[in-house]
Amino acid sequence: MGKKVLISGASIAGPALAYWLGRHGFDVTVVELAPRLREGGQAVDFRGTTHLTVLERMGVLDDLRRIRTGGSPMTFVDERGRTRLHLPADFAGGDIEVLRGDLARVLYEHSLPYADYVFGDSVTELRQDADAVRVRFRSGRTDTFDLVVGADGLHSNVRRLAFGPEERYVRHLGHYAAVWSLPNYPGIGLDEGSVGVNTPGRFASVGTDHRNPDTARAFFVFAADRLAYDRHDPEQQKAIVTEAFAGVGWDVPRLLATLDDADDLYFDSISRADVPSWADGRVALVGDAACGATIGGMGTGTGIVAAYVLAGELAAANGDHTTAFARYERLLRPYAQGCQKGAAGTFLAPGRLGLPLRNRLLSRPRILNWMLEQGKKATSLELPDYRLPEAAAADGAFREMYA
Repeated sequence: MGKKVLISGASIAGPALAYWLGRHGFDVTVVELAPRLREGGQAVDFRGTTHLTVLERMGVLDDLRRIRTGGSPMTFVDERGRTRLHLPADFAGGDIEVLRGDLARVLYEHSLPYADYVFGDSVTELRQDADAVRVRFRSGRTDTFDLVVGADGLHSNVRRLAFGPEERYVRHLGHYAAVWSLPNYPGIGLDEGSVGVNTPGRFASVGTDHRNPDTARAFFVFAADRLAYDRHDPEQQKAIVTEAFAGVGWDVPRLLATLDDADDLYFDSISRADVPSWADGRVALVGDAACGATIGGMGTGTGIVAAYVLAGELAAANGDHTTAFARYERLLRPYAQGCQKGAAGTFLAPGRLGLPLRNRLLSRPRILNWMLEQGKKATSLELPDYRLPEAAAADGAFREMYA
C-alpha cells in the first residue's frame, strides 16, 4: 500500500496501531517524546471476548499470559488496619492483568518489524492540505506524511495542534492518581493482591509485584479541584501527594516516606476526553487522545481495539482516509463511550456515610456478579475480521492452484 503514516505516542495504542498498519502494508513511523519506553505505571486489565480476540489476532496473548500479575484481589481496611471489604481478583483484574510498562514493551517488540521508532522527539507543527501533512519536529527536522495519528494519550499533543486546546476536550473528574514502586516490606498482609485504606475523598493502597516479591507498588487517589502543576516535575508532584494524604492513618506515612526515592512516579488527573470528531482531514486520534477516561474507564482495552479497527478500515478502504476515518468512528464511538462510564467509581465514595454503604453493597455476591457482567457487556463489540495481505495472497494462490 505504501502510504506514509506518522503515529505520535509509543505507549499502548501507538505500538498496537503501528503493528496493524505495518502488517497491512503501510509505511509507519512512531515518534515518542520520552527518550525510551516508559516503564512502571499501574496494572491494566483486559476483560471479555473482544479484548482477548484482538490480543490473540495480534499474537501477543500468550506473551501477556506469561507476564500477567496473577490478578489483584483488593482488601479495604480502616485507618487502624481492620478489614472492611474484600474484592476478588476478577473484579479488579479482569481476564488478564499486566503492568502497563510490561504491556508497552510487548507491543513495542511485536511492532518493531513493521515500524520505525524515533524516541526523544515530538511534533511541534502540523500543516495539511489535500495531498499530505507536513510535520515539523522538536528536533528541527521536517517530513511529509500521508496521514498523522495522535496516539499520545489524554494530554495529546497532536490533538492540541490539529483540533485545538486541551480544555475544549478534556474534562476533569475531580480526582488525581499517583502510582510508584517501592521496596516490599513485611507485616502489611500483601501475600495476596493489594491492601488499601479509604477515608472520605482519599484512597491509598499498596500491593506486591507477583513476579518480584522484593518490590511493591503504591496506588493513591484523592479528590481535588483542578490543580496547577508542572507535568514534567516529579518533585512538585510528590509534594502534592504528600500534602493530600497528610494525617491519614494505617500505613500511609510509611508509604509516603518512600516517595523521595521513587524514580518512576506516575501522577495525573482523573479526567475524560470527549472529542466531537476523531478526525480532521488527514489527522486522526486513537486511544485516550480520542476517548480516554483515566482509571476504571477500560481505556487500555479500548485503545487496543481502536487500533485494530482503525488500521483495518484504512486497509479496507485502500488508504482512503475520508472513508476509513468515518467508518472507524462510527463503529468505535458507541463502544468507547460505554467503556468510559466507570472511571474511578470503586475507589472513592462520598462522605463517611458513603464508604460503609459501598462496602456493604460490594460485599454482596449478587451485586458483585452483576457488576462483573456489566463490565463484560461494556467491552463487547462484534469485531470485523480484516484480511491481512499475506492471508489474502495465500488464499488467492490456493484458489488458483485448485481452479
